[in-house]
Amino acid sequence: MPDFQPKPVLQEHRFPCDTCGSDLRYDPQKALLKCDHCGNEEAIGTVWSNSRAIAELDLRRGLSQTLESVQMEETRVSKCPNCAAQIEFDADSQATECPFCATPVVVDTGVNRHIKPRGVLPFALAEETARNAMKDWLGSLWFAPNGLQSYARKGRRMDGIYVPYWTYDAQSDTRYTGERGTVYYETQTVVRDGKRQQVQVAKVRWRSTSGRVARFFDDVLVLGSRSLPKRFTDALEPWDLTALEPYAPEYLAGFSAEAYTVTLDEGFDEARAKMDAMIRRDIKFDIGGDRQRIHSMDVNLSDMTFKHILLPVWLAAYKYRGKSYRFVVNGRTGRVQGERPYSAIKITFAVIAGLIAAAIIGYLYAQNG
Repeated sequence: MPDFQPKPVLQEHRFPCDTCGSDLRYDPQKALLKCDHCGNEEAIGTVWSNSRAIAELDLRRGLSQTLESVQMEETRVSKCPNCAAQIEFDADSQATECPFCATPVVVDTGVNRHIKPRGVLPFALAEETARNAMKDWLGSLWFAPNGLQSYARKGRRMDGIYVPYWTYDAQSDTRYTGERGTVYYETQTVVRDGKRQQVQVAKVRWRSTSGRVARFFDDVLVLGSRSLPKRFTDALEPWDLTALEPYAPEYLAGFSAEAYTVTLDEGFDEARAKMDAMIRRDIKFDIGGDRQRIHSMDVNLSDMTFKHILLPVWLAAYKYRGKSYRFVVNGRTGRVQGERPYSAIKITFAVIAGLIAAAIIGYLYAQNG
C-alpha cells in the first residue's frame, strides 16, 4: 500500500506591515521588506538555517513524481489567453495585463501544483534603474520609431517578474572510441597559368583510439518558461548563481512569479544536450592530435540532482500601433534584450540618402574622368 501523501497547502504570500497593516514589498536596493504607506522597514525572516547552502533534490525521484509532499506546493495562478503564461497575482487583483504580452487578463482562481522553488536570486536593481537601462537601449537602436521611444518613456511601470529555471547536477563517466588525425604534407605538381608548380597538400593520417573522460556538471541552467523567446533570456546571461539565496517568499513580496511550464523531464532533455556537447568537447581534447573523430560515446550519469529556482527579470510589454513589443532587463546586472522595432519612414529616408550619396559620388567620379 502506498504511503499517504497529505495534500499540499495552498500558499498565499502576503506580508502585512507590523506598524500600519499595509502590504510590505521587497526593496531591491536595501534588501529588506519596506512599507510604502508608512515607511516601516523589516528584515527578511527565514525558516532556513544560518547556512546559505541550498539542498538539491534527487532527480530520479523528481522524474518518477515520487518527491515528498513537503517539496510540493499549490499556488493561485492565472493563465494568459494569448501567450499561455501562468502568473501568480496578488489575492486582491481582479483584472490586469499580462506582463509578457500586454493582453488583458481577468484573474481567476486556478490552482497550480508544482515543485517548490529551492533558491531565489533576489532583485538588485530598482524599477527606475531598469527603465533607464531600457531607454538607453532603445535610444541606441538605429531605425527605431521615435513614437515607440516616447510611448515607452510615458508608459506604465515595468513589471518585476521572477522567471522559473531548472538547474541540474550530475557526475558523468564516459567511455569512447574514435580516431586521432595527424596532418602531414605531400609535395605535388600542379599547373597554374600554364606553368608547372610544386605545392604542399595537406593530408590526414588516422589512427584508432579509445579512452575515458569524466566530468561533474554543476548547475546546468535550463529555462522553465515558454512565455519569452529563448533568445531573449539567453541574452540576459550570465547569472551569478553563487549569489542564490535559499528560497523565502519574502523575496517575492511586491513582485510576480511565473509558474514553470517546461516540465522537469523536458528541462532535463535540454540539460542532457548541453552535457553531451561538453562531453564531446572533452573527448576531442582527450583524443588530441590535429583532427578528431568520435565513433561512440557510452555515457553513464550518477548522483543526479536538480532544483527549481527563480531569477529576476524586469519586463515591459508595449502595444504600439497595433503591434506588441517586449523588453526584458536582467534584474541583477541591467543587461537589456528585446524585440527590435523598425521605422519604415527612417529606413526609407536612409535608403534615399544612400542613393543620393551614391549618385553624387558617381557624378564626381565621372567629372574627374
